[in-house]
Amino acid sequence: MRTAIYCAALLLFSGATAMAETGLASFYPGIGKRDEMTCAHRSHPFGKRLRVSHGKVSIECRVNDRGPFVRGRIIDVSTPAARALGMIEAGVVPVLVEPIESAPSAARIEITAMPTGAL
Repeated sequence: MRTAIYCAALLLFSGATAMAETGLASFYPGIGKRDEMTCAHRSHPFGKRLRVSHGKVSIECRVNDRGPFVRGRIIDVSTPAARALGMIEAGVVPVLVEPIESAPSAARIEITAMPTGAL
């Protein structure tokens, strides 16, 4: 039954953007501060913010480690992140992982007063 649910969830997530990835997530208990929403990913750079979605719940977490090192899993999340996703009981759940694009820095415009009679 669980396998059928995982497969159905992965098929639903497959229509996401090209930058997104789907697969299984696990969590690492007892590591990090109590309230840190962090994760381990194999390729995203440290500090990158990722949106992790499971069912109708989405969270944002920051990459601070490498992993997971278990075949078939694409991300490990911290205990607070797992709690927010509702995956503590299951341990391993299907997820959609999307990088959060940082907003481009606004162009700096300086306005200076023009001298009288400059025009």
